[in-house]
Amino acid sequence: MSDAPSPARWTLVVHGGSGAFARGLLSEAEDAGARAGLSAALAAGAAILSAGGASLDAVEAAVRVLEDDPHFNAGRGAVFTYDGTNELDAAIMDGESRAAGAVTGVTRTRNPVSLARAVMERSDHVLLSGPGADAFSAAHGLEQADAGWFALPERRRQLDELKAAGDDAAFDHGMKYGTVGAVAADTHGHVAAATSTGGLTGKRWGRIGDTPLIGAGTFADDRACAVSATGSGEYFIRVGAGHEIAARVRIGGETIEAAADAVIEEVGEIGGVGGVIVVAPDGSGGWSFNTPGMYRGLATQDGDHDVAIYGDE
Repeated sequence: MSDAPSPARWTLVVHGGSGAFARGLLSEAEDAGARAGLSAALAAGAAILSAGGASLDAVEAAVRVLEDDPHFNAGRGAVFTYDGTNELDAAIMDGESRAAGAVTGVTRTRNPVSLARAVMERSDHVLLSGPGADAFSAAHGLEQADAGWFALPERRRQLDELKAAGDDAAFDHGMKYGTVGAVAADTHGHVAAATSTGGLTGKRWGRIGDTPLIGAGTFADDRACAVSATGSGEYFIRVGAGHEIAARVRIGGETIEAAADAVIEEVGEIGGVGGVIVVAPDGSGGWSFNTPGMYRGLATQDGDHDVAIYGDE
């Protein structure tokens, strides 16, 4: 009889942002479109994991689907900055090696999550920004897109509405349009995380949130878990949310559920709102959020394929 350990069970969790949306706020079409997008992202990642593929490949594939879906604030459909541009952030991390890549303020790459992976695998760096990241993308042959691919009339309307309120320093604290992310555990027991966003409507002065900051909005460590966050990024940065959850698991011995809940509570205590998705190497996975809703979904080796939006689901 073999004493070899049984293979780990794969799990994929995705999110499309958490924020100020409750039942009745979204139209039927918006609700259905968001659920379809989450389901498609789960299907893309699950196809890789069910074939014995790597968690890193699965999270990239899932996030690419969400970046191309205009229902979410990432890639196509990203929100506008105060100056009327789309500036995109993304990160990816491999829990086995703790290699990571991230980009911020990019404007030309169709799928920023794939650019983040290219930074991880084809450079000596972790985080590239702005024109330099755009140049790196073009030099390494990633698919480019013009400004019209990202810019949608509804997102422009949202910016105009925000600016019409008259507060020149305002941005979308309500976070009605969500960052996307994915975390996965594969059958080899490795975890990975990826996150992508257009930031906050009306952001100014090169503002950077938690998404591309490893240890804040994106983190993965096979010794603990993988985390992707969404919400008021300034607070997730101050808490070091992703690393803090993993540290609670690795050092404190907490479950991923308890660690995620504790960190979201801490974010709330200092004034922040949002949520996280988490997965452990054993395939346990879930989420925690302190907002009325969170676009989210989970698929597992056991046949689960569930999506939800509102807090009471």
